[in-house]
Amino acid sequence: MMHRVVPLLGWLGIVLCAVPETAGQGYAPGEAAARMTAAPGFSVNVFAAEPDVRQCILVKHDDRGRLWVIQYLQYPNPAGLKRVEVDRYSRTIYDRVPEPPPKGPKGADRITILEDTDGDGQADRFKDFVSDLNLSTSLAFGYGGVFVMQAPYLLFYPDRNRDDVPDGDPEVLLSGFGMEDAQAMANHLTWGPDGWLYGLNGSTTTCRVRGVEFQQGVWRYHPRTREFELFCEGGGNIYGLTFDDDGQLFYSSNGTRPAWHGVQGAYYHKQFEKHGELHNPYTFGYFQFVPHENYRGGHVTCGGSFYYGDTFPPRFRGSYIAANLLAHDVYWFRFSSLGSTFRCRREGELLLTNDTWSAPVDLTVGPDGAVYVADFYDKRTAHPDPDAEWDRTNGRVYRIQAAGAKPKPHVDLNALSSDQLVDRLGDANRWYAGVARRLLAERRDASVVGRLRTTALETKDDHLALEAVWALSAAGEIDDAAAERLLGHRSAAVRYWTVRLEGDRRGVSSRIQPRLVDLAAKDPSPVVRSQLASTAKRLPPDHGLPIVWQLAQRSEDREDLYIPLLLWWAVETKAGSDRAAVLEMFTRRTAWDVEIVREVILPRLVKRYAMERTPESLSACSKLLTAAPADADRRKLLDHVNAGLGGKQLGAPPADFLAEVRRFGDPATAVDPAVLQLALVCGSAAAHDRAIQLALNPKFPTQERVIMVDLLAQFGKPSCIVPLLTLLVLEEQHDVEIAALRTLSRFDDDRVLQKILQEYPRYSDKLKRLCRQALFGRPAWALAFLHAVDRKQFDAQAVAVEELRVLEVFENEEIDELVVKHWGRVSRGTPEEKLADIRRYNNDLRAAPGDAAAGKAVFKEHCAKCHKMFGEGETIGPDLTTANRKDRDYLLTSLVDPSSYIRVEYLSAQVVTTDGRILQGLVTEQNENTVTLVNSSAEKTVIARGDVDEIYPSQISQMAEDVLKPLTPQQLRDLFAFLGSDEPAKSP
Repeated sequence: MMHRVVPLLGWLGIVLCAVPETAGQGYAPGEAAARMTAAPGFSVNVFAAEPDVRQCILVKHDDRGRLWVIQYLQYPNPAGLKRVEVDRYSRTIYDRVPEPPPKGPKGADRITILEDTDGDGQADRFKDFVSDLNLSTSLAFGYGGVFVMQAPYLLFYPDRNRDDVPDGDPEVLLSGFGMEDAQAMANHLTWGPDGWLYGLNGSTTTCRVRGVEFQQGVWRYHPRTREFELFCEGGGNIYGLTFDDDGQLFYSSNGTRPAWHGVQGAYYHKQFEKHGELHNPYTFGYFQFVPHENYRGGHVTCGGSFYYGDTFPPRFRGSYIAANLLAHDVYWFRFSSLGSTFRCRREGELLLTNDTWSAPVDLTVGPDGAVYVADFYDKRTAHPDPDAEWDRTNGRVYRIQAAGAKPKPHVDLNALSSDQLVDRLGDANRWYAGVARRLLAERRDASVVGRLRTTALETKDDHLALEAVWALSAAGEIDDAAAERLLGHRSAAVRYWTVRLEGDRRGVSSRIQPRLVDLAAKDPSPVVRSQLASTAKRLPPDHGLPIVWQLAQRSEDREDLYIPLLLWWAVETKAGSDRAAVLEMFTRRTAWDVEIVREVILPRLVKRYAMERTPESLSACSKLLTAAPADADRRKLLDHVNAGLGGKQLGAPPADFLAEVRRFGDPATAVDPAVLQLALVCGSAAAHDRAIQLALNPKFPTQERVIMVDLLAQFGKPSCIVPLLTLLVLEEQHDVEIAALRTLSRFDDDRVLQKILQEYPRYSDKLKRLCRQALFGRPAWALAFLHAVDRKQFDAQAVAVEELRVLEVFENEEIDELVVKHWGRVSRGTPEEKLADIRRYNNDLRAAPGDAAAGKAVFKEHCAKCHKMFGEGETIGPDLTTANRKDRDYLLTSLVDPSSYIRVEYLSAQVVTTDGRILQGLVTEQNENTVTLVNSSAEKTVIARGDVDEIYPSQISQMAEDVLKPLTPQQLRDLFAFLGSDEPAKSP
């Protein structure tokens, strides 16, 4: 029934590449650098460029200060594999899992070492460390070799003699990383200060590593113990991982956000519409990106790093510098504390490339204090077709340095003694400290342990103490005596890390556990308390739950952005495996006196047990309800019980649970929708009759009647059809009519069809449109409507072409013939026709300038019903403020053919029900019990999972294709002037 449509963007890319004037390079490297605008007091130069390096995606300095680059030349398709299946999101299933190199297919990627031998700021020596790689995305140095990320593998190339030639074939350390999309592979291997090797994974690849399944998130691997774990989950299509001076983790991603603050064991927003829910179904919440202000640029921020070099002006120290791929620029941000997390503000531009071909994707701070920027450099930066011809001749690395900075001598930290490495831990340029720390972790030299312990416990330099703690931990030299003293350190960062490192052992001693509980009760730092919550999640219940209990008493954390949910997640990990311990703690009478417990933990706990739907979990629900001190408290939990049960009828609930249901009242006389819903879930016939009774009662408030009708949409039996049909004639109760239509359309019953057709002529335009949506959900109903149009009973002109396109999925010859007869061809135009439209619009745009203020009025009339820009408009479609608005070709193509590329969060779906009905809209929520759709009219439909046969990604955008047709050429120019503006235009 469903057919894959080749996106016009990809097709158009092929056409554009065939046109001579667009096939060549943009600016030559030197000219490109000359056109750039560096911030005042800075200079930028080409450090390396094609043909020496091409399609650069990662830059990183080794122990000798040399810059290593990954040339991503195999992108976007792996070598040697055949595509078996490609879905709507371009996720690809291949015919096999490739063998690791060198036995697997040989690709074109290479890892190249760049060296500046004469100190002039330009690379003059180039050497490949390894070539023939196949979509390799990251590397890290250490332990006598180089760690390399090439999905599905994390590899280790030994080079113990350091001659820049691998000693042999790579060792496979991990396998199972997803490879469905070359734009979302595992990436950015980065050493954490704790000695773990951290990495990211993007949004459209699914990893299954050692039994852990995830998509987007932060993972880590320990080189000594070989442990692997998911550090935190979520964040979008993420690329760029870094740590600040206190060891806090941040990562970059797409979306209108500079960064995410990664906390151990936390869950973050995902593109749920595309990837489904978080892998833990009981998270009941997630963290958002770092709150920010003064954002600018496109919606892809990547490769971010904190500046702790020693040549930039002091105001840049500790700033976050990141590339903005779609803005083609490099920005810098300032982070500041916000409770246990951070807020940030864009402070300005470090580099404006003034070049739409520039594609900065990664950056790093070098031992010389300069910032090195990897520029993929390509005409296309927005989701190209993988089958398009690809120009792989370009690529640059730029070097941004403060004016007057002097060259530094070449270094080789590996040649230093362990004592000299300890000296480097306090270096103002943190690059030296980071490399020294990693080398100390490798060596585990007992001769410096005493010095490190003394430094950690006695130095007055708090950051140096923290460095010593990290080094001691990596050496395995923090015993209980040292940990106890460090937990009382004056530095919050030292206390934070001591808590975290103790928790990483998955258990703590009887000496340390009371200290953690005491810290939970008394520590003044929300950062420390946040880590205590994360650590409590990792510890067994007898160690973790007392920490949770003390942290929950800290009322000052109720409004913290992180701590309340971290406490819930710590409880949730024990709610199933250690149910008795959890219930003992949270059925205490005093639990209801604690705000975080009452408002955050208990509602989620009762919902979690309800979702589990086992006799044991429902009995746990009843215990929590029984423990509520007052009826009002029990009622507060009721909504969460219903949410957990999800509108799906229970089979045989246990007696104690049914007793609690009866305590809420007799369903035959109830008026509370929540009470009726719970009774309906338990199979109460009296509740079903009562819902019908209240829905029909004209004296009952309109919105309450709507709720009752909606309950019947979930639990209604065929016996409700006849009474609900009477609601389709309530002219004065429009909302009730709409709800009745929504509920009745569930039933494939001819009485419903005939009543809709009978009432259709007198309905308002809005209700007529909703009727058509209901009728077009079933082929027989759609035919009945089309025959009425054919008999001239209904006006064909009132039906929009976009509505009719959904009928194509039925592949019904009679339907298709009637549509053509009355509306002509309604399918999307051919690529040739759309390309002709684009050329015509381009001619209009070139003819004269546009006026942004006048364009704002055009936007308000034609676009703002679905899109927001500069804070004005609606959010049915993407916010255009941070879209790729400077690329006119991309923008024009998106407007002429909106179905050619749809951002994942706005991809609509077609849901086929078990009785053959088809519904279309955005999937705004889905769980194991229901799927929620919102259509282009913002109408919400909740479908029980049991009624869903299949869910298909829709090939059709909810945006109309002819949005530009009503515009005059001048209005078109005005609109594009407004869309391309940097600041809000004043209304004319």
